[in-house]
Amino acid sequence: MVRQKTNSSSLFAKIRTTESIVAALATFIAASSPIGHAQWNVPMANAPRTPDGRIDMTGPVPRVNDKPDLSGIWQVESDRPQNGLFGLGESPNSKYFGSITADYKPDEQPLTPLGQEIFRKNRQGTGTRNPQLYCLPDGVPHAELLPEPFKIVNAPGEILFLYEVETIFRQVFIDGRKLPEDPRRTWLGYSVGHWEGDALVVHTEGFNDLGWLDAGGHGHSEQMKVEERFVRRDFGHLDVAVRIEDPKVFTKPIEIRFTERLLPDTDVFEHVCAENEKDAAQMSKTPNK
Repeated sequence: MVRQKTNSSSLFAKIRTTESIVAALATFIAASSPIGHAQWNVPMANAPRTPDGRIDMTGPVPRVNDKPDLSGIWQVESDRPQNGLFGLGESPNSKYFGSITADYKPDEQPLTPLGQEIFRKNRQGTGTRNPQLYCLPDGVPHAELLPEPFKIVNAPGEILFLYEVETIFRQVFIDGRKLPEDPRRTWLGYSVGHWEGDALVVHTEGFNDLGWLDAGGHGHSEQMKVEERFVRRDFGHLDVAVRIEDPKVFTKPIEIRFTERLLPDTDVFEHVCAENEKDAAQMSKTPNK
């Protein structure tokens, strides 16, 4: 599959009015469509193939040093169309892209008073508090729920996540080190991992309190801890289970599951958010309260 790069800045975050949201959603769909682009038209080598020459997405899992090789370009599988954010249209993305608490009924949301207040403030202004609007990073696990793909690279002692959006990266250290006792607070936190059989288990702490967990406005505190389990089910599918603990924001741990689908014959694009940013000049001078 090959994709065409768009000139749009942020895909969903550039939203203030109904018109801009509709335009952003259209950009999502365009960016996710398999439109030809010669730059990445390079067939994947050493991939299992069906008799007709197509890549066998249900083929065997590649392995390195007797462990599953998670390398590849991955994109979250979409659910059935969900209601769009802020009641506008439909979203073709994973339900957790719009709400990390999508499995809970509206009157059973597991939010503390602080979590409710963060969510209320972030919902004001039809998304103008979204960090992406200011070319700031997506956090964990939101970066893996975006419609734009990301790349996993196996390296000695670590596994790298290279996200297309904003061209940011994440390091997961698998060299036996422990989480630091007082890590520097960052958008993506500090991650260490280990193997449990064929599952890569990643623990991440050291977050700042500025990120969003989804596009709908659920936030978190500096106390958040995230555990992720990555299992490559077959050649073309990566199953992900995420557990989020943040007692300041959530009354119970949040657990979600989703699947990433391999995108063969393509790669991630460079995405410089500020280069195409057109929205700041149109924004209200009065910040949300």
